[in-house]
Amino acid sequence: MQRLQLINNPMESLTEEIIFSILDHLDSDTKSFSATSKSFHSLESRHRKTLKLLHPDSIPAALRRYRHIRRLDFTNCPKADDGVISAAAEAYSGTLRSVDLSRSRLFTHAGLSGLVLTCGGLVELDLSNATELRDAAAAAVAEARNLEKLWMGRCRLVSDIGIGCIAVGCKKLKLVCLRWCVRITDLGVGLLATKCTLLRALDLSYLPITDKGLSPVLQLKNLKELTLVGCPGIDDDSLKHLKQASKSLEVLDVSYCSNVSCTGLASLINDADSLHHLNIAYCFTVTSVLSKCFYKLSELQTIKLDGCFISFALMKSIADCCASLKELSLFKCNGVGDEGLSCIARKHRLLRKLDITCCQEITEASIDTITNSCPHLTSLKMENCSMVSKEAFVLIGTRCQSLEDADFTETEINDEGLEAISRCSKLKNLKLGLCLNITDRGLSYVGSRCQNLTHLDLYRCMEITDIGISAIAIGCPLLEMIDMAYCDKIGDTSLTALARCIQLKKLEIRGCPCLSSLGLSAVSMGCKQLAVLDIKKCYITDDGLISLAQNTQSLKQINISYCPVTDVGLVALASIRRLQNLTVLNAIQLTVDGLVAAILGCKGLMKLKLDTMYKSRIPEGFLSEIEGRGCNIQWRNKAAVLRTDHLFHGKFD
Repeated sequence: MQRLQLINNPMESLTEEIIFSILDHLDSDTKSFSATSKSFHSLESRHRKTLKLLHPDSIPAALRRYRHIRRLDFTNCPKADDGVISAAAEAYSGTLRSVDLSRSRLFTHAGLSGLVLTCGGLVELDLSNATELRDAAAAAVAEARNLEKLWMGRCRLVSDIGIGCIAVGCKKLKLVCLRWCVRITDLGVGLLATKCTLLRALDLSYLPITDKGLSPVLQLKNLKELTLVGCPGIDDDSLKHLKQASKSLEVLDVSYCSNVSCTGLASLINDADSLHHLNIAYCFTVTSVLSKCFYKLSELQTIKLDGCFISFALMKSIADCCASLKELSLFKCNGVGDEGLSCIARKHRLLRKLDITCCQEITEASIDTITNSCPHLTSLKMENCSMVSKEAFVLIGTRCQSLEDADFTETEINDEGLEAISRCSKLKNLKLGLCLNITDRGLSYVGSRCQNLTHLDLYRCMEITDIGISAIAIGCPLLEMIDMAYCDKIGDTSLTALARCIQLKKLEIRGCPCLSSLGLSAVSMGCKQLAVLDIKKCYITDDGLISLAQNTQSLKQINISYCPVTDVGLVALASIRRLQNLTVLNAIQLTVDGLVAAILGCKGLMKLKLDTMYKSRIPEGFLSEIEGRGCNIQWRNKAAVLRTDHLFHGKFD
């Protein structure tokens, strides 16, 4: 009998080490593995090291089952409060190394204090978007003596005092992000740089700092990455001081620094021999002063010049040097022409990523040279390159068959071009929005050959019908996102076909008048991972929303504006426990009672967009309670007729 059992379950004879090795390669399929048998269920529990919590109610069971967690992710659990954090800290006091609270808003300094004191081995902490945290919270973080990575983006109320506490307490820090921490000045940055000498990566974007704050930063001998996006206090003099640290820098981002000129940047990068990535987007007109400096940057791999005026001299200098160049972004650059772009392409055959979005002076001549010289391109973005002819896309598909990411939005690509592009069998992301020359025939080529496609944008592709969408659904089983907004010829047949795409997470179908609840119900039953749904201006009724509520519990965001739904459908959505973002504009059949009941039931709601006409009719006490739960309510002025036949009365009056 025992021998028969081993034959029926051969994996039962494998050692724990071998099974753990198998689990390492399963990723998201470990849940199915654990359901196979009791022994596998136990092994999966002991193997799991990362836990992504979904709802406060599920936390006790998760903490009991998984006892060896090293990383806790609360991004799908925005209602995590001090109690939840305390319970998790107690459960994993000896193993926890990383915590992500970047989407949570209800915890306080008390919860953080308990976390860092209980989990002495904590090395990573993400507090991004915690806009209500103050210096007391920063002081609590300072007790995490072993902390190496800290993200505090948009912690707007933390000041120099708070960051000073962290600097003194967390001397092992190697990465710090203070983006949009607008109360931190030169004093706080100086303290951080002076005390945390192991820093390798520092993000000071949008801080009111000057060269006084940067002076101690340049003394950091291990600094590799420095991000200074949108710092108005950074000017040419600041960069001259920064020159002392330039020998260690590998990544520098000074994009949107309006007071930085070519002269200042040139003084910095003259000695930046180790610089690998440079971003100077939207800074200035690039002159010959800077062009000469590129001859010294032989190790440069990534250059981003978005929004700058580019001269031929600069493009030639990039072509003649930067032998290691792999990524070039010229997004919305003026002055980019065929001659300069072709010059770069000829010299850099190892180029992997190229962004020439809105470079409207280039023609097929550039594409001919690029595709001929850079056959190993994996990413090509050329939205609104209006001078590029339809023949150019045939060249792209024929010569660059390693493409994984292609953006041809608002171009002249047609079915022949798509046929060629479909030869790129590795293609994962394809954007064709506003491409008016493509039809079902071209889309069918993509469906038959691009089996790895995960993202498809067909925004306002007016000639696409159910035939083309069905071809995609059949041929692209890995599809995760599709945008069919305002494709007014598609109907329920398309949605029924897409129901077979079980990995679909995002569906954009706004402005498709031929779609109904029948098609949406098919999607809800087939696409269990659906997280983002936009059905604005579709003829979706209560039946469609009820089907969503019954079948798609993974839904996080939905837009039902202008849909003929009633209170019944809206209240049904409240049963979706993960729902965080709800937009309801101009839904004229809703009553205030129904709206209030639905909002009250959506306990995980973090963002709510409503018509301003509701504002005076919904009790002020109710709105205060919802905002107190951490929900951000945005009001929009959309004209509509509001039913008030059963105005809400109750405890919020």
